[in-house]
Amino acid sequence: MKQASRWIASCFVLGCTLGAGAALADATPPEKVMFDEIEVKAALTPTPGNAEDGKKWFANRKLGNCLACHANKDLTSKPFHGEIGPPVDGAGSRYSEAQLRAILVNSKAVFGDETIMPGFYRVNPGARIAKKFKDKTILSGQQIEDIIAYVMTLKE
Repeated sequence: MKQASRWIASCFVLGCTLGAGAALADATPPEKVMFDEIEVKAALTPTPGNAEDGKKWFANRKLGNCLACHANKDLTSKPFHGEIGPPVDGAGSRYSEAQLRAILVNSKAVFGDETIMPGFYRVNPGARIAKKFKDKTILSGQQIEDIIAYVMTLKE
């Protein structure tokens, strides 16, 4: 009975690992993202971004924490909007999807080293990275696509 339980547990772990690998295989790996000057034209995932999910990721203080630096009139119910970065109001009119993708993937490639905005789809995007985040991106490819879809709704 113990061997059967171990075999079932091993199959479950292996299945979960393979399943997660298949889901991650759909996203372009961070090191393969192609920049064209200040654009990343190709979507990071085959699944189009979902603006409703993007709004949740944008407002989530434990993920990208976009509100820590960017004011957003669409999210006035959330307190403590930052003023370090530009307001995102109207950003859907100012930027293309490809430009937003480049900014979110690696803002330093777009704005230079003087920006404090991290690259949300880079492995080890800055100094002093906590062990639990080492060799991981801040946001997934799908979360990036969702945030782009949301920001594109913010028109002037």
